[in-house]
Amino acid sequence: MARIAGVDLPRNKRIEIALTYIYGIGRKAAGVVLNQAGISLDKKSDDLDESDVRKIRDAIEANFRVEGDLRRDVQLHIKRLVDLNSYRGSRHRRNLPVRGQRTHTNARTRKGPRRMAVKKLGAVAKK
Repeated sequence: MARIAGVDLPRNKRIEIALTYIYGIGRKAAGVVLNQAGISLDKKSDDLDESDVRKIRDAIEANFRVEGDLRRDVQLHIKRLVDLNSYRGSRHRRNLPVRGQRTHTNARTRKGPRRMAVKKLGAVAKK
């Protein structure tokens, strides 16, 4: 099993797909990395030898920011927006959609489960 950028690549998948398990590398970036490394896109991740893994690792380190560094950068960008009190920062702070989506209905993934309305019994209980 190949280990690149701290991630164990899945077995028995095409290397183009297996590289997408690394945070910061999608299909297009995986193709670029493999072209730079000179490895076929159709090769399985089980069939990689140590030299192939080293070539892929070098290509990723030279051209992409991945995993921990990228996660830290993204968090710093969000923190900067929150500190500036920008509109986007306030949406991040309140856990609401940031990019202009509708929230009257939908947005349940971001907002979480619906909160049930609590009925007031004060007027009924008095006699």
